Amino acid sequence: MTSLQTYLPIAGRILMAIIFFMSGISKITDPGMNVGYMEAFGVPGILLWPTIIVEIAGAVMLIVGFQVRWAAAALAAFTLVAGVIFHTDFGNPAELINFMKNLAIIGGLLYVVAYGAGAFSMDQRKT
Repeated sequence: MTSLQTYLPIAGRILMAIIFFMSGISKITDPGMNVGYMEAFGVPGILLWPTIIVEIAGAVMLIVGFQVRWAAAALAAFTLVAGVIFHTDFGNPAELINFMKNLAIIGGLLYVVAYGAGAFSMDQRKT
């Protein structure tokens, strides 16, 4: 295994996890605004806390490399659903870019689903 194969998977997992972790934290810091945003798109506000749990738990699982394939699959599905609900106003260039970014994130997560956590992970220690 080369140095790149050793160190890039953890770097990739951390970089993907940052967006989910920060998004979850931002929802905690201003829940009222986030409930309003969700409800404006027809999503019940009661789903705010499950959303926060998915984002933060998924991010932590990616970073530490615990059950990474399952975490990445769940985050990919979550990101697809969020993109379809919140970012399909393609007449707005910013929303089109947000949707395309979601697709790129999903692509990275699918790579983790296919190839696993790599080195520096709890999953790797089990094998």
